Amino acid sequence: MDTGMLLFVLTSVLATSCSGTGDLDLGTIVFANVLYRHGDRTPIAPHANDPYKNESLWPVPFGQLTNIGKHQHLLLGRWLRKRYSGFLSDMYTPYDIYIQSTDVDRTLMSAEANLAGLYPPVRTEIWDNNIYWIPIPVHTIPALEDYVLKASKYCPRYQYELEKLLTSPEIEHIKKANAKLFAYLTEHSGDNITSIRAVEHLYDNLYIETLYNKTLPQWTKSVFPEKMKPLATFSFMIEVYNKILKRLKAGPLLGEMIDHMVKKAQHTLQPDRKIWMYSAHDETIGNILMTLNVFEPHLPPYAATVLIELRINSKNQYFVTVSYKNTTEEPILMTLPGCDTLCPLNEFINLTKDVVPEDWKRECQIGRNEISSSDIIGNYRI
Repeated sequence: MDTGMLLFVLTSVLATSCSGTGDLDLGTIVFANVLYRHGDRTPIAPHANDPYKNESLWPVPFGQLTNIGKHQHLLLGRWLRKRYSGFLSDMYTPYDIYIQSTDVDRTLMSAEANLAGLYPPVRTEIWDNNIYWIPIPVHTIPALEDYVLKASKYCPRYQYELEKLLTSPEIEHIKKANAKLFAYLTEHSGDNITSIRAVEHLYDNLYIETLYNKTLPQWTKSVFPEKMKPLATFSFMIEVYNKILKRLKAGPLLGEMIDHMVKKAQHTLQPDRKIWMYSAHDETIGNILMTLNVFEPHLPPYAATVLIELRINSKNQYFVTVSYKNTTEEPILMTLPGCDTLCPLNEFINLTKDVVPEDWKRECQIGRNEISSSDIIGNYRI
């Protein structure tokens, strides 16, 4: 498969999964799961020959949220305030909202900036005339313990299944077809580019440098962005490429979201919150959309947001809508294969049951004879 063919495949997969609202009666939102990517950041790890690898050339240290990123989330928070003004109190209360973040500086800071837009202080919340802001708790757990949002807790079964995929004829064929590109990027970047994920990392660095108006080296002109972008995009599909990978990687997060909505519909959610907010990463966005079978191949931008909302109609029937706010002002309604855009809650649960683990820890177990040395050391060769 050459790069052009790969691009065709990527842009064709699930291309009909989106739907506009038209005259659809969407009912009333009663609960929302809000998942977003952090805002603008500096490169995480410059490549070896990067002319901009000196950290002093950047506004903040590597991998950190920039002022642009803070403002992106301030604006997103204000947008969320407008969207949910009908049922979300204008004063913060822990009985209304719970905010969860991965244990990474840029996601924690993005959540805080977002909340500054969502909850500008009013009335008795104003505690200092010089600071128009209120502190709101953002919850997190260490990455090595997080199997829900960061999805980075070690799972032997997931590692085993991912390794099977990465050594499959399909993936090996794609890598072989791009062997010359890998060699070219290795020669000029100074990094060992032998995987699809490594191409994505390098693409990300170059992309950020263009955002900051930095002149790219001459060698990049023949490969960036056109030849690298299809592989960078494809990397967002690999982690949840099949059903078992979806179930173990993104399934816990989707299952938690569904649990919130079921309890809300049954009037058993305690506290009876209205929003559960998640601050995470581009791969989190890609993984959840892939797991719902509505991912249109692309690179999720900064502050990209997925809204999985529970709605009720005039007949007291509960429905779920999935919306994606990419670069558009208003989010795009997505239609899950096998359901309507306004998907009945029970049908939504039934459609997703195969990708939601019943017991993640038990399902992560694996027989010793199935574990290879690469599984033990966590060698992801994507």
